[in-house]
Amino acid sequence: MAAELPTPAPRLPAEVLAKRDALAKKPEPVTLTGHLVIVEPLDLESDLDALYAVSNGEPFALGDRSVEDYDPEARVWRYMAAGPFATPDALRAWLEQQTLADDGRPFVVRDAPTGTPVGVANLIANQPHHLKIELGSIWYGPIAQGTGMSREVTYLLLEHVFRLGYRRAEWKCDARNEASRRAALSYGFTFEGVQDAHYIVKGRNRDTAWYRILDHEWAGQRST
Repeated sequence: MAAELPTPAPRLPAEVLAKRDALAKKPEPVTLTGHLVIVEPLDLESDLDALYAVSNGEPFALGDRSVEDYDPEARVWRYMAAGPFATPDALRAWLEQQTLADDGRPFVVRDAPTGTPVGVANLIANQPHHLKIELGSIWYGPIAQGTGMSREVTYLLLEHVFRLGYRRAEWKCDARNEASRRAALSYGFTFEGVQDAHYIVKGRNRDTAWYRILDHEWAGQRST
C-alpha cells in the first residue's frame, strides 16, 4: 500500500496573495531617512565621483573621522562580484548594470549630516509573486565601516519591504566573508545553510551562505 501523501499547506489569506499584484518586479524608488544615513535611489551622474573617492584606497575624511591609505581590495571589494576599480568609469560600468536590472534597484547610502555618499545597498532578486526579495550587493567605504551605518541601512530597508507586504527578505554572502555573516546574524537574520559551488567569482569558487528573515520575525524584533 502506497504511503499517504502529506496534505498541502493551507492556502494563504486572500489579502496576502493580493499583495503580489501591487508590487512591481523592479523595486520602486524611495527615500529612507534615519539618524545616521539617508538611503535614496542611486544617481550615477551626481554620486559616482564621491563613491569612487570613498572606495579607491586613498585617504578620506568626513567630519571628525578620517582614514589613511588602505588596500581597497581587502577593505571593500574582496567579496564583491567586481572591483577594485582603477577608474571612476570602471565603477560606473559595474553600477550601471545594477541600475538596469529589471528585478533590482541600487540605493546610494549618504552620511546624514553631510549628504556625502559612503556606499551602496541594493534590493535585488525581487520576486513579487512569491513576496520575497534580497538585500545584496552592499558595500561601504572604510569611512563608514564600524559606525553603525550598515545596521541602520539594513533596518530601514527591512522596515520598507515588510511594510510593502513582502514575507521574506534574504541575505546572501560568500561563505568566507565572516564579517558579513556576523552582521547578518546581528541584524536578526537566520542562517539557513551553505550552497556549495554556487558561483564562480573573479575566477574563484564561491560557496554562498544563505540567511533570511520573515515578516513575523521582523515584527517580533520591532516590538522588543
